[in-house]
Amino acid sequence: MRKNSFTLSTLHRNARGFTLIEILIVITIISILGAFIVPKIMGRPDEARIIAAKQDIASISQALKLYRLDNTRYPSTEQGLQALMKKPDIAPVPTNWKGNGYLERLPNDPWGHPYQYLQPGLHGEIDIMSFGADGLAGGEGNDADIGSWDN
Repeated sequence: MRKNSFTLSTLHRNARGFTLIEILIVITIISILGAFIVPKIMGRPDEARIIAAKQDIASISQALKLYRLDNTRYPSTEQGLQALMKKPDIAPVPTNWKGNGYLERLPNDPWGHPYQYLQPGLHGEIDIMSFGADGLAGGEGNDADIGSWDN
């Protein structure tokens, strides 16, 4: 019966690390890629914020739809989006509000402002909106309002 010819010393002799040249080549390639990619990503923070706001609005819209399924109506403008986290105590008080609520937390928009809510909305049954970077209603370009009517 023949013994296995692989021993620890054989494995150690055959193990080979990266050379300094190989490491420098990899770092150079990563640096070149970074030089092309980072400016493109960094030039689009406003686009990323708009996408994030649209995703938040879609999530809030889904929570409002669940609220309506349970309570036969949306929260009033006065009750606001807080009705998704805490049972409203002003009329119309929901009759079948779920104990855990409909959202874990109510996010602010990507610019740090609270989302706005209207019921009835100007664009539909309900409107959920962010006033954008300037935090004011209206505006154009990066300061334009983003709302549930955009989704």
